[in-house]
Amino acid sequence: MMEPRRYTTGAGVSLAADVGGDPGSPAMILTHGAGQTRYAWGEAAAALVESGFHVISLDLRGHGESDWPSDGDYRVDTFVADLQSVISTLSSPPALVGASLGGVVSLLVAGEDGTSAASALVLVDVTPRVETRGATQIRDFMRGTARGFTSIEEAAEAVAAYLPHRPRPKDISGLMKNLRPRDDGKLYWHWDPRVMESGRSAQPGAFQARLENAARNLKVPTLLVRGSLSELVSTETVAELRALYPSAEYVDVHGSAHMVAGDKNTAFNAAVIGFLQRTIGRNTASSTHRAALHDRRGS
Repeated sequence: MMEPRRYTTGAGVSLAADVGGDPGSPAMILTHGAGQTRYAWGEAAAALVESGFHVISLDLRGHGESDWPSDGDYRVDTFVADLQSVISTLSSPPALVGASLGGVVSLLVAGEDGTSAASALVLVDVTPRVETRGATQIRDFMRGTARGFTSIEEAAEAVAAYLPHRPRPKDISGLMKNLRPRDDGKLYWHWDPRVMESGRSAQPGAFQARLENAARNLKVPTLLVRGSLSELVSTETVAELRALYPSAEYVDVHGSAHMVAGDKNTAFNAAVIGFLQRTIGRNTASSTHRAALHDRRGS
């Protein structure tokens, strides 16, 4: 079972999290992508706890139930400092599992701080270089829907149009976890629109070089999980990452796009749990996840 908890960063920002599992078990921190919340990891977090891990599923600053800083500071280095603050509360380095923005932050922490900060790294559909067209598509969707929705049905239509490969759920009430009502009566995504502005690098070439250097300096077991339909990560950018860090493992999740965990949760869980059990812990998985692992290896 996951329990709510809050962490206070060195800058005084309060971060919301769901925490579960035995604190004495191998720990991991899950960080979501820009515009998402910790609920993106709902099923994955539960599966990891069931498999014997201590799991911290975090809302990044400006997202979900974490604080929106008054100064609008969403620089990548600030996200990095936040994650380091959470890591400092643990007795040993955790595995870092990050999707998109969360993956960038996790890569910088693991690659620039070394084994003192992380025991393993899982990058979910993110590489040091990403495809420009895909990144533009994601930013356009986020900006285009930042004006809010008149109803949850309108929000569901927008998501369905953006993710045509994903079956639309019959019950859309779960979408409210990612929305918040405002005084104008409309529903808005549960993230600060200023994330889209201050989070951008003024020198994209220099920032890519920094990410490449972090990947080159990795010293922990690393897994890249890519959606086979990803608009952001291509086979070329995967090859570039593996050239920087040849021991990195790689899994392509068939039929999923950028939001891999939400698209194909069972396959995603099997890949991540199997990797983490081999690298940071040998806890016995439940029968459900043993079956999922067996199915994936046999496919």
